[in-house]
Amino acid sequence: MEQLDLLMHGMGVVLSWYHLMIMVAGILLGILVGVLPGLGAPNGVTLLLPITFSMQPVSAIILLSCMYWGALFGGSITSVIFNIPGEPSSVATTFDGYPLARLGRAGEALTAAFTSALLGALVGVLLITFLSGYIAKFAMSFSSPEFFAVYVLAFGSFIGLNRSPALKTISSMMIGFALAAVGMDTVSGNLRLTFGMPELLRGISFEVAVIGLFGIGEILCTVEEGLVFKGEHTKINPRVVWQTWKQLPRYWATWLRSVLIGCWMGITPGGPTAASFLSYSVAKRLSRTPENFGKGSLEGVIAPESADHSAGTSALLPMLTLGVPGSATAAVMLGGLMIWGLQPGPTLFVEQKDFVWGLIASMYLGNVVGLIVVLSTVPLFASILRVPFSIMAPIIIIICGVGAYAVNQSLFDVGLMLVFGVFGYMFKKLGYPIAPLVLAAVLGDKAEDAFRQSMLFSGGKLSIFWHNGLSGTLTTLGLLMACLPLIMRLLRRARA
Repeated sequence: MEQLDLLMHGMGVVLSWYHLMIMVAGILLGILVGVLPGLGAPNGVTLLLPITFSMQPVSAIILLSCMYWGALFGGSITSVIFNIPGEPSSVATTFDGYPLARLGRAGEALTAAFTSALLGALVGVLLITFLSGYIAKFAMSFSSPEFFAVYVLAFGSFIGLNRSPALKTISSMMIGFALAAVGMDTVSGNLRLTFGMPELLRGISFEVAVIGLFGIGEILCTVEEGLVFKGEHTKINPRVVWQTWKQLPRYWATWLRSVLIGCWMGITPGGPTAASFLSYSVAKRLSRTPENFGKGSLEGVIAPESADHSAGTSALLPMLTLGVPGSATAAVMLGGLMIWGLQPGPTLFVEQKDFVWGLIASMYLGNVVGLIVVLSTVPLFASILRVPFSIMAPIIIIICGVGAYAVNQSLFDVGLMLVFGVFGYMFKKLGYPIAPLVLAAVLGDKAEDAFRQSMLFSGGKLSIFWHNGLSGTLTTLGLLMACLPLIMRLLRRARA
């Protein structure tokens, strides 16, 4: 098959000592980012972006993607040992992971979490391997109405599938659209929302916004909560790993359901967090022993971890083929591609085969290497959390400040980072989701360009978005997804 030939070509690109070293370094940094509260995958990837400016795009994306896998693995460590989710998507893992640790089965819980995560991620990569080429070829026939319809579906899916109230999601998205509009209008050349500040002529760097929203905002919340680490003792050795692996086949149905949920939520884009909660609730509902959930059930660890990693991996499928990210971290990677001069979408598969298939090949190797690394370094990273938070917090803030300054070598950006940090704090305290803001900030200008070009073609008639079956179906589906919370509310009232 053509895909297998291209994958072998990608393996040839990745299998060099330089790329393998980058892979291990990215995974170790990612585990550290996932373990430390106040960071997380989106912020960790953003902090690494300035380092990648001088690297080749293939090497840069391997580093960022491996940091992503490492951060997902690292979030499981704190969830099980300390009952503190290192990633938002690891919250559901705490429900049964920490009770298992308190029963003296932390090694078993971590082995099940890491192994389920690896298997879930590999299914997501298989999906990308065998579907991305077909989707990219299909998308080559897209014009501006079809691309705008895809953006409508992405924004509508975030509204319909997000666990936050619809109005809060829409408000967050509107702020993201406003951020995307700052600077020079790409169609007319006029300046917008610059308020006479020369620093805003180039627009607001999404990296600066993400560092503030995720990094500084999370630190402020953590400081307010007075975080104290009280972890359970953990020990992982080959015997524990082997004994756990022998138990996993009996949970094959739970794993399969969770992987399917994760892949769907990653593509649509519901995101890893929604996937982990949904898979946990489905596993509990269909389990033969639902009464064990919340008390230390291995099934309650397998379900969210499988869904989390399969969603995180499959979220890269729409990003690569259509330029629409399926998660906040994928949105940051999308911004990285643009900075490196690469245009995400179907042409990427034609013009940059080394990049695309090198990335896909690194997903296979990176996740396998990640499992080996994380199993052997759990005690090391768990000990890092025993450092007082009063020491870690200033270090994290300094890292965020350096990362924001490195984007444009501007102190103005550092000030913007602090402003966004306050916004991130307020968003978390008021229950507003940040992922829709990031998505809108990255895709807002592209969606606007597609809309305005479509209006120019049609003479201002909205009917152009229904001029053929494809764009009409996507647009209608996107509008239905956006109205889904209202539809569900009306149905509940009708039943009552």
